[in-house]
Amino acid sequence: MAAADPRRIAYDVLVRVEDGRAFADARLGTALDNARDLAAEDRRLATLLTYGVLARRLTLDHTIEAYSGRSPQRLQRSVRILLRLGLFQLLFLDRVPAYAAVDTCVALAATVAPRARGLVNAVLRRTARDGPAPLPDDPRERLAVELSHPLWLIDRFQQQLGAAETRSLLEANNRPMPTVLRALAARDRVIEELHARGITAEPARYAPDAIVSSAPVTEEGVAVTQGEASQLVTLFSGACGGERVLDACAAPGGKTAYLARLVGDRGRVVAVDPARSARRRILESTRIAGTDNVEVVTCSIEDFPADPSFDLVLADAPCSGLGTLAEHPEIRWRRKPGDIRSFAERQQSILQAAARSVRPGGRLVYCTCSVLREENDEVVDRFLECQPAFSENRPSRHLHFLALFIGDDGRFRSFPHRHGTAGFFAALLTRAACPHARPSV
Repeated sequence: MAAADPRRIAYDVLVRVEDGRAFADARLGTALDNARDLAAEDRRLATLLTYGVLARRLTLDHTIEAYSGRSPQRLQRSVRILLRLGLFQLLFLDRVPAYAAVDTCVALAATVAPRARGLVNAVLRRTARDGPAPLPDDPRERLAVELSHPLWLIDRFQQQLGAAETRSLLEANNRPMPTVLRALAARDRVIEELHARGITAEPARYAPDAIVSSAPVTEEGVAVTQGEASQLVTLFSGACGGERVLDACAAPGGKTAYLARLVGDRGRVVAVDPARSARRRILESTRIAGTDNVEVVTCSIEDFPADPSFDLVLADAPCSGLGTLAEHPEIRWRRKPGDIRSFAERQQSILQAAARSVRPGGRLVYCTCSVLREENDEVVDRFLECQPAFSENRPSRHLHFLALFIGDDGRFRSFPHRHGTAGFFAALLTRAACPHARPSV
């Protein structure tokens, strides 16, 4: 099977993701860039297969075990991934005929796992004849298998959201998230230009610069790919012309570039990140976005010298990413229950360090792309308990497009099942203008 075949592309990406050596979006993007002659329809199929297999892994593995008589984890990795690819097409893609799903996977097996052709053929043909294996009788296990999420994560969601809303969230996590761009010029003009290139595009629902597009576009002066919730959180910060801003966890630079645009030529953004590749990635993001008012410092925010002169500090803390399972379905399988506490401790350290650089009367915005309280509300509440100089404020009233996302407590929350965006959280904290006074809310 040719390396440019969409199924082979998906297979190769899934192998790397299974190894833990890559994230699907980055690896697939590279693979599609290298397959320049691949038709648009085949590009869509490779993408659908990659993300679909990752999202539906538990459902697929349940049928593999039932029809092969073996635990998927005891199968050779190549065989496991081949079976998942074939089963996903049989169970979730109406437009792929059953014979094509079976024949193409058996042909691929001849290349990557020739000794397993018989097993692949048998399991796929039985599925084509009998349909998926029956779901478990136990309600918890049934939900986990049906909607393909780890049990521990379902339990966390149910504790926070209740059973009915959790089901809606799990379903949303399994649906492809639309490609969203941030316009670098007037949005209507960018949409017209995209239409002229044959790209379907329309205004997104909430963010004023956001565009829903049929293709990712990252081009200087036109648009960059940036999720709508990410754009909204940046606007939630209230960054405005002439301000001095510290982006405390800046890589890969999408929010940095947006902040730089919001503060304008009279403003300045200092981007801090400890990753080795951070400087290159951030400067590339800001270059494409057409901003040159950014300084990059390669260190952790804990090692950044305290400089209480910033009007705004954004602490976009590393997190579990559990609000982005539609875009990054592999995360649900990589995270473990104990990771959440570790993330919360790291987030608290980052928030405390970031607070040192907020000027009196300045603002500190904490945000994550998680939907779990342990990483969000509990981190902010703990911070406020030990930082009497800070209090919580609501964002500016004129940002009407944020109203749907702001709770009674003034905190920003987006959810895939409620808003059709990634799940984000943000809180706006203000430092007292007088060192010994607590600011009023």
